[in-house]
Amino acid sequence: MAKYKSTEQVLKIIKNKEQIRNFGVIAHVDHGKTTMSDSLLAHSGIIAPSAAGTALAMDFDKEEQERGITIYQANVTLHYTHKGTEYVINMIDTPGHVDFSGRVVRSLRAIDGAVVVCDAVEGIMTQTETVTRMALEERVKPVLFINKVDRLIKELRLTPEKMQETLANVVSNFNDLIDTYAEPDYKDKWKVKIQEASVTFGSAKDKWAINVDVMKEKGITFKDVIDAYQNGKVDELVAKAPLAEAVLGMVVKHHPPPHEAQRYRIPKIWKGDLDSDIGKALLACKDDGPTIMMVVNMVLDKAAGPVAVGRLFSGTIKDGQTINIIDAKREGRIQSVNFFMGNQREQVGELGAGNIPALMGLIEARSGNTISSVSGIKMFEGVSYVSEPVVQVAVEPKHPKDLPKLVEVLRQLTIEDPNLVVKIDEESGETIIAGMGVLHLDVATHRIQDTKIEIITSEPLINYRETVKGACEPIMSKSPNRHNKIFMKVEPLEPKIGDMLRSGQIGEMKDKKEMADLLKAQGWDTDTIKRIMKLDSRGNVMINGTKGVQFVGESTDSINSGFEEVMKEGPLCKEQMRDCKFTFTHFVPHEDTAHRGLSQLGPASRRACMGALLTAGTSLLEPILAIEVRVPTDMVGNVATVLSGKRGKVLDMSQKGALSIVVGEIPASETFTLSEEMRGQTAGKAMWNSHFKMWAEVPKSRLSEAIVEIRKRKGLAPDAPTVDEFIDKE
Repeated sequence: MAKYKSTEQVLKIIKNKEQIRNFGVIAHVDHGKTTMSDSLLAHSGIIAPSAAGTALAMDFDKEEQERGITIYQANVTLHYTHKGTEYVINMIDTPGHVDFSGRVVRSLRAIDGAVVVCDAVEGIMTQTETVTRMALEERVKPVLFINKVDRLIKELRLTPEKMQETLANVVSNFNDLIDTYAEPDYKDKWKVKIQEASVTFGSAKDKWAINVDVMKEKGITFKDVIDAYQNGKVDELVAKAPLAEAVLGMVVKHHPPPHEAQRYRIPKIWKGDLDSDIGKALLACKDDGPTIMMVVNMVLDKAAGPVAVGRLFSGTIKDGQTINIIDAKREGRIQSVNFFMGNQREQVGELGAGNIPALMGLIEARSGNTISSVSGIKMFEGVSYVSEPVVQVAVEPKHPKDLPKLVEVLRQLTIEDPNLVVKIDEESGETIIAGMGVLHLDVATHRIQDTKIEIITSEPLINYRETVKGACEPIMSKSPNRHNKIFMKVEPLEPKIGDMLRSGQIGEMKDKKEMADLLKAQGWDTDTIKRIMKLDSRGNVMINGTKGVQFVGESTDSINSGFEEVMKEGPLCKEQMRDCKFTFTHFVPHEDTAHRGLSQLGPASRRACMGALLTAGTSLLEPILAIEVRVPTDMVGNVATVLSGKRGKVLDMSQKGALSIVVGEIPASETFTLSEEMRGQTAGKAMWNSHFKMWAEVPKSRLSEAIVEIRKRKGLAPDAPTVDEFIDKE
């Protein structure tokens, strides 16, 4: 076992940027990421070699160990010597389960390379595709580790020739992903090649791996690998071809050091002036530039409070430094600068650009924040999530005295996990937690129980959305005092613009010129863009269409407040609205300020938005999940029967080894009894995973029933409101 270097030695090595690598491990669930990571930790002397493959050292949370899956991203700093040169490698192990893909996409911002782990038998699966796409969108360079090669030998009993053909097929399918999702400049140069050792083969469980470089150096062939299993000499194979040598050798050879990566990554993730001093410092990864870092993860330490983990792109960050949290428009003071070593923190005093520091003391910081020694700088681009919260549970403390403690625990959970949404229903007093899936919520409720709060939770419930279907001519609504008139119309927002709002490409905090360019590309004219009154991150817009009317400017906030209220709770079921484009067409205000304040214009605007929506016609949207089922081939028909019985459908089928892969889609509301039915129909032989795919209109045959169900659950009157309640006549 290599003796782990002291902090002083590590800090000495990282003075030379050429000797730093930042990489992450990404994969489909159960393809062996964390088992592989164990071998890398053992090689660096962080865990005992005998524990590698079973320690799951990067799954340091109790919940992860009990469930046997990775839930949280974990950082560790490794020391590795390659061909006589010492390297410091910052590694992040990420979750494979789709419910936690938000953690993957945040981690990708901090790293420059990704080792994509793929099961040799199952090949490229849905989540392999998702995480690879996410990496390419962040300009993170992938290499491939094909794991579980022992299955090809022991389960499928393949000949060396057939094994090589199977593995070459996985490589080809992986390169198809790069061809599909990489930007033009990277399509060819980032494809993985067996002959260049950007592909490694091995068994994380058995702790060995080989690639072309290892085979040349050690004189090993695929036939030797098969012989080792047939003759019970796997230990000899491990001694000759340890996994860490092959994987870390591949990382050092093919992943860029930070100063190289930032030359092409910064233009993608930071839209400031690249010719400015700040832009040049970021591109060059300068230690002596201004301190600029993006927070990618908040970890709550029970003893020390919040820890902000992120990528330092420029400058040197030091204990005691005062820093600007740009998004929050406030200052913070760094108590201490640390490295994360699995679940251990090492205090280091200071770190230079290109590293992944863990900072104590920034209690106001949140994931996604830009922190800088220079105030008012351009923020880093927000990360785009592949899913959104579609399942929710209501939570209440068993003992009312625990309510303040529950509120505090939930506040802490949302700091750690921005994909967890907590809201308090003002009418029912219920606390609602919304998440990416049932597992996401299950983990959250277990975290609450770990704090010794006894809670009562509802059955999981599906989140719906509302949208406008048609357009309407302007309608008019009056304020409560009847002295102000607001005229409003609505139409569907262009889907691409709705997507850009939800992904953060355009929004209130974005550069006005950049936003204008994006909207012009979608066909909006300059006058309409100038007249935007309000944008929201759900994908809705309010345009000021008034001409020559008094008091509009000073009334904008009040009118926007009514729009915001309706976008949070639409007319059908008080679910969020999406893809609505309102135009405020005319305004007849009272001349006296006292009669046209927020208390008058807010309700008038709300009524006008509701009236316009009900006149134009609205629709209820339900979340549709993509589902991928692995099942013995003779049971494919049974799977199709289960899906069709739940309003789902089969979209594709393929065979991988002894199993068939069924790809389909199913409404989220139909999945609560899916486990029992799938087990019953397949004698427990089906394995599946699902993830959010899209929002789709609830079918007419179910619409009335769904609206009544949701309204009843929320304690609302069974019938949705009518248009007459919101529109006034002259």
